[in-house]
Amino acid sequence: MISTAIRVARVGSAAELAAAVLVMLGFPCLMVAALVPSVPAFTVAAAVTYLADHYLHRKGSYLVNRLSKVRAGLSIRFLIRQLLLILLLARLDLSDNLVFYAAVAGFIAFYGLQAPHGALVTLIRNRRRMPVATRNIDLGSRVRIPDAPPRGLLNRSAEKMLHLDLAAMAGVLVSAFLDEAMAGFIGVGVTVVLGCLYVLALVPFVRGSRIPPNAETVLAAMDDWLAEYRPETVLYFSGSKESAYQVNMWLETMEQLDSRPLIILRERVILANLAPTTVPVICVPGGVHLMNLDLSTVRVALYAANVGKNIHLLRVPTMKHVFIGHGDSDKLASVNPFSKVYDEVWTAGRAGRDRYAIADVGVRDDDIVEVGRPQLAPIQTWQSVPEGPRGGAADGRCPTVLYAPTWEGWDGNPGNTSIVLAGENIVRSLVTAEPPVRVLYKPHPFTGTVSAEAKAAHQRITALVEKAGAERAADARFAADTAARSAAKAELARIEARLAQLAGNGKERGDEAEVTRDSLVDVARHEEVARLRAQWNDAYWRSFGSHEHRVITGAEPRLYDCFNVSDAMVSDISSVVSDFIASGKPYAVTDSGELGEEEFKRQNTAVRAAVILSNSAAELGGLLDAVRDPSADPLAEDRGELKRYLLGPDEPTSIEQFNTAVANLTLKAETRNLGQEARIASTEEAELTG
Repeated sequence: MISTAIRVARVGSAAELAAAVLVMLGFPCLMVAALVPSVPAFTVAAAVTYLADHYLHRKGSYLVNRLSKVRAGLSIRFLIRQLLLILLLARLDLSDNLVFYAAVAGFIAFYGLQAPHGALVTLIRNRRRMPVATRNIDLGSRVRIPDAPPRGLLNRSAEKMLHLDLAAMAGVLVSAFLDEAMAGFIGVGVTVVLGCLYVLALVPFVRGSRIPPNAETVLAAMDDWLAEYRPETVLYFSGSKESAYQVNMWLETMEQLDSRPLIILRERVILANLAPTTVPVICVPGGVHLMNLDLSTVRVALYAANVGKNIHLLRVPTMKHVFIGHGDSDKLASVNPFSKVYDEVWTAGRAGRDRYAIADVGVRDDDIVEVGRPQLAPIQTWQSVPEGPRGGAADGRCPTVLYAPTWEGWDGNPGNTSIVLAGENIVRSLVTAEPPVRVLYKPHPFTGTVSAEAKAAHQRITALVEKAGAERAADARFAADTAARSAAKAELARIEARLAQLAGNGKERGDEAEVTRDSLVDVARHEEVARLRAQWNDAYWRSFGSHEHRVITGAEPRLYDCFNVSDAMVSDISSVVSDFIASGKPYAVTDSGELGEEEFKRQNTAVRAAVILSNSAAELGGLLDAVRDPSADPLAEDRGELKRYLLGPDEPTSIEQFNTAVANLTLKAETRNLGQEARIASTEEAELTG
């Protein structure tokens, strides 16, 4: 029941739900206490509403936003609490007392300060907003960008200002309880004085020396940097906060380009969610500002998404434009008719080319280039598991099977995920398999966010894996090297402490202008973090036995890390399957929608070399046989062919193919530009001689 209430209220925990209930019940209790009247009861109810309200704001609760939408926003809640205090004084027959007039005058004056406070905060934020925000670009040496105001002044400023009424509230309540006015006068005075001081503290930051230069000056400095850096290949991206992963997946590829890379973003929210990178980044929210940037040295522009704002760069004729997408699958998005506006469309392998031919959406075959998937380089290819003790590896290790189902989706289609209809059957078959296998369960992070049924199934599967893990720990057949595991755990603790130290060493992030000024990447620190994360991953897998079942949630270890320690995978129709194919390992996909094996394979290219599971998971034996004995793997050759069809050849490597495609297109752009220059020169010469 509580979980249902949490989901309906869209809060993150039972504590948030409790705080929301206290806020909603607290104000009626305040009114009752004021009418009774009871100073102690009013004090308790007021304290509860203050604390619960503050907790919801600190947690960034969705309910805070919803309250504003129904005219019960932060300012209104504080005003109601103050009005009820006035009502309490009236009910206590203190309406002729000086403390009553002091409270009324004080709260009116306090609310009078809200307008200049809000105006100053808005003015400071607007004046410090840059026309461009950057990362890994030394813009601070070209224009003067002053320090941001102290974080305490602007962060959650409205809430801080309103909470200054605590002094007045406490003082008036003390006066009402003791029937003496002095405490009320002091409390009201403190509130008004603190409000004035807060407003005065903001005033210096609207002066010229405390704000960045105007847009014209900043853009001129940006052009100076561009002229010096001379970018050649641009990754362009626009989208919502949730789509940041689409650009993040290309960062490592951009770092490995042979040409000078640049990333151009259009939304500040994407910049805020961009993963660490050494590539220079420019965020240009304004279309006019982008179109006025000097990008004359750029020859290739790469687009990871088909969005309307692409037109602001597509209009530039001196560069060639390429759609690279953010994944290669059988989804309709992979053959979007909009793709014909680009000079070329790059796909992973032959499958992408065939999709466009079948879809017949106007993309010519000559404009399609196969470049592989550079992002899949970390996925290791399969080394078959030799037969050994207990039917596992020769070193005594159990084969590992990864169960990585996707989430339920928004439309309620039973074919979206196996977790509801087949998940328990799959996991139960795996944990009871003989000879034994080790199970890793890594659910999609969105699992259970839409469907209560999916959430319940996930919880049952988690309990099943954990129970099987406990039973295996007590099984004498599986010996644990406690010394090695203890050493690995100690190493994990050391690495995590160092990572926390590196995260803490960075200066606390200021506002957009200050972060732009100080955004140069510390390459040594960046490399150390990458090295430590690799060491963390190695230590993590050594910190528990290779036979232990495991539920893996959260960002670390990553999905590809799970691929690399697994000998096979069970999943659903999603990019997870397409990516796992790069490993060459056996895999199974569940036909949860019960299309039938032939139709399922016809509709989904990526499952053509998979063991197809029904919801009963009765076919899992075929997958386990392939893992234990490669000679009993009838799909091995099919997987190799499918891998080449979907992802292209292993040699040359994907990044080499990608760099070659960039170089070839750069040459085409140069040829076009030289031709245009020659044509213009000949026209001018003809006009002069004519």
